[in-house]
Amino acid sequence: MNQEQTPAAVPEHGAPAPHSSMPALVIGAIGVVYGDIGTSPLYGLREVFSGTHPLPVDADHIYGVLSLVFWAVMIVVSFKYTMLMMRANNKGQGGSLALLALVNQVTQKTRLAPVVIVLGISAGALFYGDSMITPAVSVLSAVEGLEVAVPGLHVYVIPISLVILMTLFVFQRQGSAVVGRFFGPVMIVWFVTIAVIGVVNIVTAPGILAALNPWYAVQFFVEYGVTAFLALGAVVLVLTGGEALYADMGHFGKKSIRRAWFFLVLPSLMLNYFGQGALLLTTPDAADSPFYRMVPAWAALPMVILATMAAVIASQAVITGAFSVSRQAMQLGFLPRMATIHTSASEIGQIYIPFVNWTLAISVAALVLGFGSSSQLASAYGVAVTGTMLIDTILVTIVMFLLWRWNVWLAGAIAAVLLIVDLAFFGANIIKVTHGGWFPLAVGALVLTFLTTWKKGRELLSARQSEDAMLVEVFLKSLNPNITRVAGTSVFLSGTAEGVPHALLHNLKHNRVIHERVVFLTVITEEVPHIDDIERLEIQHLGRRFYRFVLRYGYLDETDIPAALKAATRQNFEFNDMETSFFLGRETIMPSARPGMALWREHLFAWMTRSATSAMNFFKLPPNRVVEMGTQIEI
Repeated sequence: MNQEQTPAAVPEHGAPAPHSSMPALVIGAIGVVYGDIGTSPLYGLREVFSGTHPLPVDADHIYGVLSLVFWAVMIVVSFKYTMLMMRANNKGQGGSLALLALVNQVTQKTRLAPVVIVLGISAGALFYGDSMITPAVSVLSAVEGLEVAVPGLHVYVIPISLVILMTLFVFQRQGSAVVGRFFGPVMIVWFVTIAVIGVVNIVTAPGILAALNPWYAVQFFVEYGVTAFLALGAVVLVLTGGEALYADMGHFGKKSIRRAWFFLVLPSLMLNYFGQGALLLTTPDAADSPFYRMVPAWAALPMVILATMAAVIASQAVITGAFSVSRQAMQLGFLPRMATIHTSASEIGQIYIPFVNWTLAISVAALVLGFGSSSQLASAYGVAVTGTMLIDTILVTIVMFLLWRWNVWLAGAIAAVLLIVDLAFFGANIIKVTHGGWFPLAVGALVLTFLTTWKKGRELLSARQSEDAMLVEVFLKSLNPNITRVAGTSVFLSGTAEGVPHALLHNLKHNRVIHERVVFLTVITEEVPHIDDIERLEIQHLGRRFYRFVLRYGYLDETDIPAALKAATRQNFEFNDMETSFFLGRETIMPSARPGMALWREHLFAWMTRSATSAMNFFKLPPNRVVEMGTQIEI
């Protein structure tokens, strides 16, 4: 897929079917992509004027903050993500891991390679912290509207929020297909409503529109210095969810995402923020909840309901995003195999990973109970987001210089502006570590440890297996020509496309027979989203009816070995399901003092190996045709 195509021609991983119209794609993008940033008005300006470092509610600060909000959104979301990052797509796919795979193609075998890998997986690790905080802060901030609409119900905010969130996680197993069709229209109603409310309040103080002038933002920093810098820690909340534009590009295409942003989402958000600013100019006491204070008393409760629905949609999007990131990490070799349930027969991207779902559920519940309010959670919110944004800028800078080969001065100027902005936001948020910012950092560090340990452990395991591997030529020469060959085909899965699989040597040692046809099968995940079916299978005849099969998948493709083997008939190699046996090697990892990883990481890797879903389930092998051969390996 070239950079200017929409993914309508690639109906995989949740991408639209070929007949999807642009209006349908735009509505879908509004419902899925913009839930997070669309609910930012609930708490964005509130945190600036009544959060951890509250600003005085006077004209100078209101104009300065609104100007800062507008230009931050224009630079970071409109330019960086909507215009620039979407050019850096990996065959139509976006997101931190897709960007990592793209950059890795141009930095392999260079000094930048290890740095790029660490940055890419760090962004992925930080996403998990974000996916825990987003549902908690979004739903809490919406339900807290009860404190304005029906003050007597404020004691029920936490219980109601927990019930909504836990219900959301319980229903993840059902899939998002039905709910997904409901997302777009609800979010359209949400954006139109917040725009109308904003306009109504702007009319009372139209002078607030002068804050569109960037001079107010510059003057704000010149006059208030440190105070303005600290305010960035709250202003960044209006940007949270901006990275979703890039991550969800493969689902809806850049054109539909851009149109939804510029024609509906951006105008609605800005009108609402400026409406809140107009309210604060005339009613400074509204700073405790400017969003809900803008709403007429008769509409307060309906607005709480609508806001809660929007918050649930934002939460749904980030939860399913966590499933997608986990699946990509598994395919790229950064996480062990986990049970994955496909919730749609037609859309491959709609998946449910129970372990990830319930880990998020427990974490979100702990956050709601531990922090107790969206204002407290907001302090923890920005660190993961700004960290991811900074990493994205570094990686896209590498793309501009090494892949696109843009003019050095142009690429340098763009990179400098984006890095200054991202570093400012990251710096303003990192000082909030003691106010809750430690949480996403701790989650990111923990996930990063798991990701790097699994990747390094698999490399060590492969190296240890290669040390003891027998060359195919040597094996075939030493094989007794009178060995018993039983009817049928045996398929031995192997982690590398060389040598003889250990499972075959164990089977030969214990059973002293070999099947008529023997296939050494290696599955390789390439750093591209999809591999065409015609390019998926490579067959090599080794001699004496021994064959080597290499199956290639993209990191978004479904790994279904039986289905792929059936396609081998096109290469005159037929498989009979009832005459084919699959042999798997199940390794027991033995941590040792051998060079490789720290001993505690080796024990962690051994635990992760034991916890991984079996290859039989992951590759969809028929249970009644699978034989597992155990072996112990020191790493």
